[in-house]
Amino acid sequence: MLTKKQYELLVYIDERLKDTCVSPSFDEMKNALGLASKSGIHRLITGLVERGFIRRRPHRARALEILRHPEREEINHVKPRVNEFVPNVVKGDFKMVGAEPPLEVGGTIQIPRYEKIAAGVPIEAVDNPSNSIGVPADMIGKGKHYALEVDGNSMIDEGIHDGDTVIIRHTDSAENGNIVVAIIDNEEVTLKRLRRKGNSVALEAANKDFETRIFGPSRVKVQGRLVGLIRKY
Repeated sequence: MLTKKQYELLVYIDERLKDTCVSPSFDEMKNALGLASKSGIHRLITGLVERGFIRRRPHRARALEILRHPEREEINHVKPRVNEFVPNVVKGDFKMVGAEPPLEVGGTIQIPRYEKIAAGVPIEAVDNPSNSIGVPADMIGKGKHYALEVDGNSMIDEGIHDGDTVIIRHTDSAENGNIVVAIIDNEEVTLKRLRRKGNSVALEAANKDFETRIFGPSRVKVQGRLVGLIRKY
């Protein structure tokens, strides 16, 4: 599923390629989407590449190629037009539903299940579960838990694949080296291994094709720690 800004950028690049046969510059993309810096464009392009919508043509500057267009269900409920962009206001926290312990049914516990989380690049956080899922009672301990569907392959070396459902213990702290759900800048959420060194926080992928992203400590907020995984065959 694409975020609003990813979809807007994909439309803009496609229209520029059709009009001029040349990819827009980072400055042009930044201005078209109303972003403050080119780092935001780099992040959006990385996400589109990892999801298979565009590719960078090697050894050529400003060379992007559209590989496919998103289906309606892959767009995060938005159909913007180029040069008419909708402000993207996202709550930066998961809200756990209900204060009572989850219902145990036949050896399973029902926990909230949220929409896809990007294991390749962050996507917008959601603040309401789409449904619930039953997990084995012995998979989780005390505390609140929730489930997330993984979208991407950046954690495959840890055995976490696209389409897997990860079980997360809701917590705002984690030890160095834990795989966590982290919110970046209060608006993006991702599943990565947490590394701390000095005043820096690194969100580390488990796939050599994905880069480690490094932030200041105030930009990253832990929202949970990985405790289990469910896979359908």
